[in-house]
Amino acid sequence: MRIDILTIFPEWFSGPLTTSLLGKAVDRGILELRAHDLRRWTDDAHRTVDDAPYGGGAGMLMGPDPFFRAVEELYGSVEARPRTLLMTPRGRRLDQPTVTGMATEPALLLLCGRYEGIDERVHLHLAHDEISIGDVVLAGGEVAAAVVIEAVTRLVPGVMGNAESGVNESFADGLLEHPQYTRPATYRGWGSPDILRSGDHGRVAAWRTAHARTRTRLMRPDLLADERPDDRS
Repeated sequence: MRIDILTIFPEWFSGPLTTSLLGKAVDRGILELRAHDLRRWTDDAHRTVDDAPYGGGAGMLMGPDPFFRAVEELYGSVEARPRTLLMTPRGRRLDQPTVTGMATEPALLLLCGRYEGIDERVHLHLAHDEISIGDVVLAGGEVAAAVVIEAVTRLVPGVMGNAESGVNESFADGLLEHPQYTRPATYRGWGSPDILRSGDHGRVAAWRTAHARTRTRLMRPDLLADERPDDRS
């Protein structure tokens, strides 16, 4: 998978894209991750990417030209661009089904805004999707882009050492993940469930499902909004 990022702070990604699983996957040729300096596609001496918004208001707005010129140079034309995601608080909230769909794409392009946002024509004519990582406002799209990259790429075959790790976890089946324990069996007087050490895989699976549902009902009942009445316990 290839992921390109358009940002005015490409150096921000030097850590997130080169460490841990991502760095190893890049070294092995499974991923190609490239952060591009949007200022490359400006013409003035100050490499300006922003301007005052029409109609007035606080702050500056990123203009459309550097984004369009970057896309045309990277992919040959706007029409040839891959699935393009614009990081914005107004976007649809990122969730695991969306991430799973993105992981099947051969390439992605992530657009990172700054200042007061990006000219609407980028939203309308470059972005295929607008993505938010939550109901918060960040200084820019870089943090959100890093979240998308990590969430998506860990589902790309070969990135994680154990492929099951991407399946048996929170949200993969619509529930929060069940409680987990490891050695020692008792720590500072706190025990671990005997059933998990029983070797009975059927009972372990049932225990995990029940506790995942209980945890979800307590912490994220919105995820169970569509459960049938006879499923409740």
